[in-house]
Amino acid sequence: MERLGAEDLLMLWPDAAWPQEIGAVAVLDGAALFDAGGRFRIEAVREAVQARLHLAPRLRQVLAVPRRGLGGPLWTDAPAFDIAQHVRVVPLTAPGDEGALLSAVERLRRRRLDRSQPLWQLCFLPGLPGRRVGLFVRLHHVVADGVAGIATIGALLDTATVAPVPPWAPAPQPAAWELFADNLQRHKDKLCATLAHPVRAGRRLRAAPPPVPTGAAAPATSLNRFAGPDRSLALVRADLKAVKRIAHAHGGTVNDVLLAVTAGGLAALLRGRGERVDGLTLPVYVPVSLRAEPDRARARGNLIGQMVVPLPVGIADPGLRLYRIAAETTVRKAMSHPPLGSAFGGRIARRALLSVLDRYPVNVTTADLTGPPRPVSLAGARLLEVFPILPLIANVALGVGALSYTDQFAIAVTADRDAYPDLEVFTTGLREQFALLDRSVTPARRRS
Repeated sequence: MERLGAEDLLMLWPDAAWPQEIGAVAVLDGAALFDAGGRFRIEAVREAVQARLHLAPRLRQVLAVPRRGLGGPLWTDAPAFDIAQHVRVVPLTAPGDEGALLSAVERLRRRRLDRSQPLWQLCFLPGLPGRRVGLFVRLHHVVADGVAGIATIGALLDTATVAPVPPWAPAPQPAAWELFADNLQRHKDKLCATLAHPVRAGRRLRAAPPPVPTGAAAPATSLNRFAGPDRSLALVRADLKAVKRIAHAHGGTVNDVLLAVTAGGLAALLRGRGERVDGLTLPVYVPVSLRAEPDRARARGNLIGQMVVPLPVGIADPGLRLYRIAAETTVRKAMSHPPLGSAFGGRIARRALLSVLDRYPVNVTTADLTGPPRPVSLAGARLLEVFPILPLIANVALGVGALSYTDQFAIAVTADRDAYPDLEVFTTGLREQFALLDRSVTPARRRS
């Protein structure tokens, strides 16, 4: 019986106010997706996707919430599964450019996933120039975190020959007595584990740093706004080899480069708003995957910690800023990072979290994900580029997600529309920071 873990449950808690759905915007080479008459072959695409669903069983399961006394939510097979509900085609409107693609994605995002159905969707968006096709992928965060999301959606990609598709029939729903017995056994197991190692568990929690900043009051800036219902999206592209070269030259990682350009973009944004940035440091959330590297290809659900990194926005020199960030993240990565569910698993703890977020706000979240190093296809159509979309919550009104795929470092910026009417200033700052850091690498370092 697959009950939700503490981290999974945490993703359901803020869902009513701040939808916790993760996803991606992608662009496909659509040559193989149209028939001779120019019609999108949605039936063939659905057939191709359905043929791989057995590799991702969660995509044919629904979230069941038993009545009180029978335990927490669990995953059960959907009694009736219709692929047409999850794989759709939504043609873009004129002029069919990147702006139209992002506008369509935002409209689709506003329509919540149906809790009575499996919590995922692929929307194909034909209409881009050159017979390219946009794609909006989304699934609820309760299904997967970023690493598990890549593994789950990756199962649908044409990366290898698939054996004959096994027949599928939904397993029967568990009876009430089965749920009751399972719930009782889980309570016994939890109690026994706590009694067996109470000192060890207490030490582990005390040694872990808090996943929110509590040392000093957050600086007052215009970034401190609660996220509303509307989003603005923007895409930024960088060369992955150049990003790795920059990271190597400054003693950092690809994620450090993402944080450094984010800090530079925030500095440009605040200066554009007439705010001082000299000496300014802003905290940013950085998720930490707690999965062992060999387990990531088969990951499911949520297993993440949270790291808060202070960004030296006030440092004007891009290279020095990156050096400082790399030094800071090295120290913080060495610390213990407990799963978020263990820190905020209870109702009282979640209320306390909101109080802390209000007093010590973090306004920005970032995520750096690793995608396939070689080109992959979906339903026979080559994936050209893909950009991860992050969910927002509370006063975290800006998300900067990056994904490495083949030779591209693709960034999607997700922002609350009201809090960031000048989002273009931020994205322009990101691009300028990449260029400045690239130029800071000497020819000798480039050859190394």
